[in-house]
Amino acid sequence: MSIVSEIKMIVLKAMNELYGQDQEVSRSIAPGLTISITKPEFEGDYTLVLFSFVKLLKRPPDQLGKEIGEKLVNERPGFFKSYNVIKGFLNLTIDDSYWINFLHSSFSKNNFNAPPIGKRIIVEYSSPNTNKPLHLGHLRNNFLGWSVAEIYKTLGYEVIKTSILNDRGIHICKSMVAWQKFANGATPDSTGIKGDHFVGDYYVLFGTELKKEVEKLVADGMSKEDAEKDAPLMQAAQKMLLDWENNDPDVKALWQKMNGWVYEGFNETYKKIGSDFDKNYFESEIYLSGKEFVEEGLQKGVFYKKEDGSVWIDLTSEGLDEKLVLRKDGTSVYITQDLGLADKKFNDFHYDQSLYVIADEQIYHMKVLKLILKKLGKPYGENIFHLSYGLVELPSGRMKTREGNVVDADDIIEELKKVAREKTEELGKVKDFVQGELNELYDTIALGALKFFLLRVDPKNVWSLILKKVSTFMGLPVPLFSTPMQG
Repeated sequence: MSIVSEIKMIVLKAMNELYGQDQEVSRSIAPGLTISITKPEFEGDYTLVLFSFVKLLKRPPDQLGKEIGEKLVNERPGFFKSYNVIKGFLNLTIDDSYWINFLHSSFSKNNFNAPPIGKRIIVEYSSPNTNKPLHLGHLRNNFLGWSVAEIYKTLGYEVIKTSILNDRGIHICKSMVAWQKFANGATPDSTGIKGDHFVGDYYVLFGTELKKEVEKLVADGMSKEDAEKDAPLMQAAQKMLLDWENNDPDVKALWQKMNGWVYEGFNETYKKIGSDFDKNYFESEIYLSGKEFVEEGLQKGVFYKKEDGSVWIDLTSEGLDEKLVLRKDGTSVYITQDLGLADKKFNDFHYDQSLYVIADEQIYHMKVLKLILKKLGKPYGENIFHLSYGLVELPSGRMKTREGNVVDADDIIEELKKVAREKTEELGKVKDFVQGELNELYDTIALGALKFFLLRVDPKNVWSLILKKVSTFMGLPVPLFSTPMQG
């Protein structure tokens, strides 16, 4: 039974005891009962509208409200805490003990979780790049993915939580080159900087120094397009990527070391926010996979080869367009890798459904992935689903780590903990708490507020105009959401 229905029953009983001696009056009370959530500008949780009873009970609304309110608070002290009457509305405040009992009973494992239904679902979320720390957009992704996974568990599904770590590519090499050139051997331990932040700082530094090189080359007469390709830093990053692909031992050692720093930082943040994974996949281990699908697709007539040797699929009949699946030099593209990963996940877990929590900028990509798998006759092709969500944008525009223009996940959590501490101390109700209990309380309040505000909005909404409202409501400084931040 919902709390509104429960309140209606209690109020109806109280009003019948007060005014229902006349059977006609008693029958007329129930149809006039209207309970709604109290408006935020008034004290109370739920509101009884009194106007419909004024003529029936021959009493002014203020008198009705006082009589009903007194009876409810006096006779149901464990349910109603207090009341107030304002201009024909009886505002009722629910006692804290009711909510505590509700939570205990609702979330008891014995009566909240559904029995197993014999179906397995994979939920893929987070999936960060290993050249930067997690930011506010990652938090939205993590909270969505984790929440959906837990809901499926509650419904009786066997749930496998996975993440694909994008641990290779030119963006990773940029951080590595910057560290080689500018770090002088510094490490997270020697600087006291969290590992993912440490590596992310060098990714930002690469962008800053590259911009200087490009400006100098342009000033010397080179076109901007050529300068961006031929700048020494970019040339070094491209060479490092090639060396990585050729398994150069020194490059691979540096790559493993810097990724290790990032993983330590990620794990610290994941533990802080409550995200966890049953299986991590790594792009470095699957980026060559999926090529076998290309040959299969060619044989089945699903793909076709152009004169330059590149392989494509024509999806114009499905309302899309032509999509490249293999470059002319034989290297794979993202869709090829995702074909391989989808197959690997199915072979690893034999799932009934596979859910991808990915931003809505990948809607087209995910449609193509599903269509290709179905056309290739893969048994799992029909059962992949895309939970898309709008990007988190700053009032100034999209976050770009390479420009240092992000809201860092660790920073916003610490800022919210600070606000939780200040607001709690103002209320002065935790003087008997020891420091460990206070820290746990501030963590709970901060993360609860952050999760609520990121999950309460429809996932498809872009988080841009909302951010300033959130910061104002939480008491956060607006610059947290409107100025560049490093990392």
